[in-house]
Amino acid sequence: MTSEPSPKPCVVLTTAASDTIVEAIAEKLLGAQLAACIQVSPIRSYYVWKGAIAKDSEQLLLIKARSEDYAQIEAAIRSVHDYDVPEIIRLDIAEGSKPYLDWLAEVTQRPSKASD
Repeated sequence: MTSEPSPKPCVVLTTAASDTIVEAIAEKLLGAQLAACIQVSPIRSYYVWKGAIAKDSEQLLLIKARSEDYAQIEAAIRSVHDYDVPEIIRLDIAEGSKPYLDWLAEVTQRPSKASD
């Protein structure tokens, strides 16, 4: 008997300056079942932009998802983000709590695209 391989979990990081963009990203990803959970924390970012050092207050989004969905996640974030170059980074999860990772896989499961 063969079973489906377990999806590979990941965390996708992105930042946004406004609550409006954070909400749009969260609603889009959760609504499409591309994310199981999105945590948001206030941060202060320092970076180089167009040759100058910049600093901004932002929100960091930690998006728990399936690695196989990264391209769709990136496209969804880009479709609502207002930055010219938004940070969108995938970090694969090597190990984690089995019950948590099982839950992540369950809530991001979508119907198969294959026809019967």
